[in-house]
Amino acid sequence: MSGHDVAQPMTSAKSGPLTGTASVPGDKSISHRSLIFGAMALGQTKVTGLLEGQDVLDTAKAMRAFGATVTRQAEGAWTVDGVGVGGFTEPADVIDCGNSGTGVRLIMGTMATTAMTATFTGDASLRKRPMGRVTDPLALFGTQSFGRKGGRLPMTVVGAADPKAVRYALPVASAQVKSAVLLAGLNAPGETVVIEREPTRDHSERMLVGFGASLNVEKTHEGNVITLVGRPELRAQTVAVPRDPSSAAFPVCAALIVEGSDVFVPGVSQNLTRNGLYITLAEMGAQIEFQNPRTEGGEPVADLRVRFSDTMRGIEVPPERAPSMIDEYPILSVVAAFCDGKTVMRGVKELRVKESDRIDAMARGLEACGVRVEEDEDTLIVHGMGAGGMPGGAVCAVHLDHRIAMSFLVAGMAAKAEISVDDASPIVTSFPIFESLMNGLGASLRKG
Repeated sequence: MSGHDVAQPMTSAKSGPLTGTASVPGDKSISHRSLIFGAMALGQTKVTGLLEGQDVLDTAKAMRAFGATVTRQAEGAWTVDGVGVGGFTEPADVIDCGNSGTGVRLIMGTMATTAMTATFTGDASLRKRPMGRVTDPLALFGTQSFGRKGGRLPMTVVGAADPKAVRYALPVASAQVKSAVLLAGLNAPGETVVIEREPTRDHSERMLVGFGASLNVEKTHEGNVITLVGRPELRAQTVAVPRDPSSAAFPVCAALIVEGSDVFVPGVSQNLTRNGLYITLAEMGAQIEFQNPRTEGGEPVADLRVRFSDTMRGIEVPPERAPSMIDEYPILSVVAAFCDGKTVMRGVKELRVKESDRIDAMARGLEACGVRVEEDEDTLIVHGMGAGGMPGGAVCAVHLDHRIAMSFLVAGMAAKAEISVDDASPIVTSFPIFESLMNGLGASLRKG
């Protein structure tokens, strides 16, 4: 059975200064891809710094089901003995992707152009998420998909026996859709072309080149035109996974709003398609220093030093920044509540089809904590109450969404009264050490 069977409430009380080093886990996006690309390569791929959250562990199980040998050698150190492009074998059982939209969509793309059938499911949250945005372009290759009403899981995907390369313009800014189409294109003869009007995270493109694929990105009046030559021989690589900027957002934002805090966060990815939150926080007046910039595993990284910032102000976040920070709007909305003035977040309708409707979940939770919020289909506006101004004292529903849960627990560290979440169990999907790491910095999180 997939999902979280028993809810695990957690409460966050007002804390003293947060201090120390926050060594957050490896990047989730890169962790997923390192396992998938390793499975499609010939030879043994070695991965260090892998995020061992449930989402990534579910992807590891899926790669085993398709015939790759995936082995944990030590904490964060894994090997993948791949089967080559087009070398997957048909899985004997249903592929359960748990809570991971990235996992299921990328894996669907990976098998879509191989003559086999696979059935996918997930937890209650994942079964609500639309898969048509991936299965529609995969159908252009010749793939067939049969799911529940609205294109939802459980879903059976029949791979194309005679795939055709495609040219596809993304209707929405989605790295998951882009990556699924590129992965499908690996086993299609000829050139597969993906056009994205707005740049999205580019980990797939970077890693495909690193594994030996022939891929070109051209900036045109249409946007980024990505051309992939099908049926390459991918070669095993050594992948060093940088620390996840989306996970780092939680100790970073906690330090900004908890009085007296001074936190060091080492080795955080500074990929330009992922750093929108940090640009936004700087514009709001956050005290963040970016130290020792360098490249690790093909990704730009830096160490962050973050101090309590009691003079932050609300701003209008440009909608074109949304793709580079789509997962960080929940925690940004918490920071906005501790700013002076209002913060306007536009172009965020993609949040309504994530693990939960994140606009609604954050709006309702913030209102319960005494914060004034406005919203429409594509906008979230938070009226700040200044440093220490949030009343708190609420129990917030997280809707099986790890980022909603962590965001409200961070809010509780600085609010006047403690804040609880109805279920903290989803946090394990992306940040399994969240509770211990935050309490180690000085937070007051407790179960129940």
